[in-house]
Amino acid sequence: MKFFTSLLQQLGLLKKKVNVLMVGLDNSGKTTLINNFSAEKISPIDVVPTVGFTISQFNKKNVHITCFDMSGQGKYRDLWEHYYNDTDAIIFVVDLSDKLRCCVARDELEIMLANNGSNFFKMFKVNSFKKIALKEKRVPILFFGNKSDLPDIMEPAECSQILGLENIKNHNCSCNALTGEGLESGMGWLIHTLENE
Repeated sequence: MKFFTSLLQQLGLLKKKVNVLMVGLDNSGKTTLINNFSAEKISPIDVVPTVGFTISQFNKKNVHITCFDMSGQGKYRDLWEHYYNDTDAIIFVVDLSDKLRCCVARDELEIMLANNGSNFFKMFKVNSFKKIALKEKRVPILFFGNKSDLPDIMEPAECSQILGLENIKNHNCSCNALTGEGLESGMGWLIHTLENE
C-alpha cells in the first residue's frame, strides 16, 4: 500500500499531506512569512500578533501543507510542545534585526530540542545541547533569518553561530517576508526533503 501511495504522489495524482510547525519569537515575521503561501493574502499592514496559533493550508508541488503558525509571545510558547509529536517539519523564524533577542531564540530552540515528551529529533547530531530527546522520528528544520532588507542586521553566519546551528542538521535561509525574497529557496528545500521521506 505504501508503494502505491508513493507512486501516486510521484505522478502528481495524490498530494502528500504534512503538518508543519512554524515557531519563533514574537515579531519575527512568522505570520507575514506564511501569508506569502496562502491563497487569501492579508496586507502586511493588517497582520496582527498571533494569539495562541492559527492554521493555514496550502499546496506546494505535490505536498499539501497544514501549517500551525504558533504565537511567539512568551506566555504562549509553552503551546509549541503540544504539537511536536504530530509535526512532519518545523520552520523556525529568527528576526535578523533583533540581535539582543537572538539569545532568547537560542534558549527557545534548546528547550524545543530538549523536549523529552516528543518522538522528534533523531536527525540531530547535537554536541552542545544537554538532555536531547533522540527518538525515532526524523523532523527537518528550516531556519528563516527574516527581515534581511533592514539596515544593521546580523549576518546569517553570525545568527547561525549564536543559535548554535552548526550542531544541528538543518537548512538556513535568509529572507524578507514582506517581499517574498528567499522564501522559495527555503521552501523548495523543505518540500524536497518531505517528498523524499
